[in-house]
Amino acid sequence: MHTGHATSRDLYDWENQPIAIYPGADGEGIFSGSSVIDSNNTSGFFPDQTNGVVAIYTLNTKEEQTQEYSKNPVLSIGSTQFRDPKVTWYSATQQWVMVVAYAQEFTIGFYTSPNLTTWTHASNFSHYGLLGLQYECPNLVQLPFLTNVSIENPLDSSNVNSTDYYILQISINPGAPLGGSISQYFPGIFNGTHFSAVDGAARINDFGKDNYAGQFFYNIPPTSPQVSIAWASNWQYSQVVPTGELENFRSAMSLPRYNVLANTTRGDYTLVSLPYDLTPLYSPPTSLANSSSLANSSLLYDYSTTVPSGALSFNWTITSIPSVNTTGTANFTFMSSVTGESIRGGFFLGGDTPFFLDRGNIKGFDNPSFTNRFSSNNLINADTQTFRLQVVIDRSIIEVFLDNGLRSATATFFPQGQLDTLMISTRELNPGIQVSADVYGLKSGWAQEENMNGTVIGNVTTAH
Repeated sequence: MHTGHATSRDLYDWENQPIAIYPGADGEGIFSGSSVIDSNNTSGFFPDQTNGVVAIYTLNTKEEQTQEYSKNPVLSIGSTQFRDPKVTWYSATQQWVMVVAYAQEFTIGFYTSPNLTTWTHASNFSHYGLLGLQYECPNLVQLPFLTNVSIENPLDSSNVNSTDYYILQISINPGAPLGGSISQYFPGIFNGTHFSAVDGAARINDFGKDNYAGQFFYNIPPTSPQVSIAWASNWQYSQVVPTGELENFRSAMSLPRYNVLANTTRGDYTLVSLPYDLTPLYSPPTSLANSSSLANSSLLYDYSTTVPSGALSFNWTITSIPSVNTTGTANFTFMSSVTGESIRGGFFLGGDTPFFLDRGNIKGFDNPSFTNRFSSNNLINADTQTFRLQVVIDRSIIEVFLDNGLRSATATFFPQGQLDTLMISTRELNPGIQVSADVYGLKSGWAQEENMNGTVIGNVTTAH
């Protein structure tokens, strides 16, 4: 196993680079880790520069998993289940901090270092939340708080406030509520050596099944929303999906996301996640279809010839929702005009206001672990009586964001025919409810890497 390498200036248009790190011997593998910019040359590796990059990763062998540089491990505990170091600079103590998983001990270790090569154990965080069968891929990041999550543009700088709160994100595999792998997070306080969670609750990042081991980008001011990207798959079926044999790839990454914290109805310290700015991808820059009067009506859009990438984003806003005796549904369906396949979702405005996502009518992959349906409850905001939804779909991934990112879900799907038609509809809504929607085409982030057949060839693990 190698460390692949791709670069981007906007997190959407990517360029493949040569493989970054190769294993040193047969049977070795380069597992997860992280890279940092050693701008102060604390390591001594970069005497004449301020932009030296140091990669800290797991070298997996039959005997143990270690964190190393050059040929020498910088941290070894003699365990085959010690991996996934994530390193950041903690300015208050002028030290590097590593979070690393003692995977099958259900423990996250905290280590500190002045120079990235000599590490001292500081503390452990153990047996919190969902345990599954092992902890993996921890992340520690300081997050700002939203003043008001319900406004139209919640990430406006005037609505984002710096705080001392961090989240410790831990992925588990297997053992997710829906099966397989999932990520959870714990809000709390970090003092440079110890992390103290506000409680022991397991807060799940994503209510779908295909969002795992998200990684945060560092060096973003703590007063700004923090940015992450995740692996869009699930270990239950990632190695047997049909694209492996048919197209030489088995999985992809999620959208990059902005992340902040917010206190919400029945949900203190909620992780709010929204897509990183999509507007540079709009093609054309204006909406392809829209309606300001969708109450008890529908919008049908055929994008088979207008969106070459097959990728769309749409949003709807439902306003003037009654606080009592609310009725009606709002639904969307992406369909293939050739095969009749579809993926759909919807929101029930009454009762306990559930939202659902259903990939069961996609026929290109049959696996007992490939769960068809996902759902989450989303209370109507009492201050605004409004519900917002944003959906982004590619040829084989859909991501949904409820109420400005209070809840999100990621799901992969493998159709036999390309989806090319979108329907948005509402029905049985109370009189006075207003619904509007906008649909945007998205350009491909890999178009410049395609060969004459439209295929993108990634990192190739041939001899070097």
